[in-house]
Amino acid sequence: MQDKISRRTLIKGGILAGACVPALGLIAKEAAAAGLPPLSPSDPTAVALGFEPNTAKVDDKKYPTHKATQKCATCAQFLGKPGQASGGCNIFAGHSVPANGWCSAWAQKP
Repeated sequence: MQDKISRRTLIKGGILAGACVPALGLIAKEAAAAGLPPLSPSDPTAVALGFEPNTAKVDDKKYPTHKATQKCATCAQFLGKPGQASGGCNIFAGHSVPANGWCSAWAQKP
């Protein structure tokens, strides 16, 4: 027994599948970002940039440009969403950084 698929059914299925592909890509991207390992303060790049998980503990004598209001959540490099405790970072690819962290590469979000 062979069932024929009408052209109309085939086109509807193609349109539906085409609409779902971008949505699946966004879901996969968010899931991948959520699974990033946290950045270790002893990571060589973190050490070189003076990364501190808590901006309140930054040595202001060593980093005179640091201000208490500067933190990862307000940095242009932070990839997390507002209100998240941590998120990805363009500087520390493959790792998440805490929203209250800081490093010398901090730049104000536009």
